[in-house]
This record gives sequence, structure tokens and C-alpha cells, in this order.
Amino acid sequence: MPRTLDGQITMEKTPSYFVTREAPARISAMSKDTKLLVVVRDPVTRAVSDYTQTLSKRPDIPSFESLAFRNRSAGLVDRSWSAIQIGLYAEHLERWLRHFPARQMLFVSGERLVRDPAGELGRVQDFLGLKRIISDKHFYFNQTKGFPCLKKAEGSGRPHCLGKTKGRPHPEIDAQVLRQLRDFYRPFNRRFYQMTGHDFGWDG
Repeated sequence: MPRTLDGQITMEKTPSYFVTREAPARISAMSKDTKLLVVVRDPVTRAVSDYTQTLSKRPDIPSFESLAFRNRSAGLVDRSWSAIQIGLYAEHLERWLRHFPARQMLFVSGERLVRDPAGELGRVQDFLGLKRIISDKHFYFNQTKGFPCLKKAEGSGRPHCLGKTKGRPHPEIDAQVLRQLRDFYRPFNRRFYQMTGHDFGWDG
């Protein structure tokens, strides 16, 4: 990481850190004072989105249902499939809490980031000790993508939206499959809510 001067914040983003076993100890060894931001979303929607991305690169992969279950009729979910495993947030968080106190972590709601980007980024700015300068006026909602976009990117006169790999339509998944996955994730979600002190509302 580059050296950070007084009054500066150095940021780095890698989605796989949260689920990589070695990451908490390595980051703690580098700097115990690191603040950690983790964007989380409904693990069922996340799993479908993960599958959608893989499907766009490899159209010949098996169906979502066959990958998600070891035994569908018994409702036995395949925890070893990465699309399922990543959504077990409570298990990943347990590893991080061995190296960092909860006060150094902020869990950002992916759903709220889409619904109210300025509000959720207000929490991020507060957590990082920054003055709140990002507000609603910085965003517009892109109907095609289904995401908010920045009205003007830094140093550019053009709006900035997430890339073309984001906002793809998801394949149709059997409602019963989604129900079974919600049931599977419920105890993990509830434990995660307790650990973070925040109910993300994924069990509705």
C-alpha cells in the first residue's frame, strides 16, 4: 500500500477479501487500525447474480437449481458452491472479528445503496471521519440499468454508471428454489444481524 500522509485516506477495494481465510490476519499485520467497509446484499439475490455473471461467460454451465442443491427433494443446499458459500456472511465475519474490533467495520446495505445512495454514503463518510459532501444532487437513477449513477464523474463532464457487466437481467428461477434458499440462509442471516447490530431485512 502507498504511504498515507496526515489528512489523507488510502482506499483499496477487492471483493474477495471478505471471504478469503488468510485476509484478516494479513491486513491486521499490515495495519491494525485499518477501517473495513463491506457491502452486503440479500444472499439469495447475490447467489442468483453470481450465477448470472458466470452464465454470461460460460453459457453451457448447469442450471442454477442443479448447482445450488446436493439433493433438491431433501432441500439439501450445496454449501461448497461459491455462489452459496459467499452469502454465509456470519461465518466470514467471525474470522474478521478475531483480528478487528466491530467498531472498525461498517456493513453497507447493497439494497439501500441502490434505493438511497446518498443516505448510505452518508454513513460511509461518517464512519471514515469525512465531511458529508455527497448528497442526492450527485445521483440520478438509470432506468435501463436499475441502478443510481453519478451525474458527473470526478475530472470528467460525463455521467458515470456501473459497467455493462452490472444490472443484467437474471434468469427465471423456480419460486420454490428461492424459498428453500431463503429458509437455508435465515439462521445465518439472523446471526449476522445480531453480530452487526443491524437487521438488513432479507428474511421477508
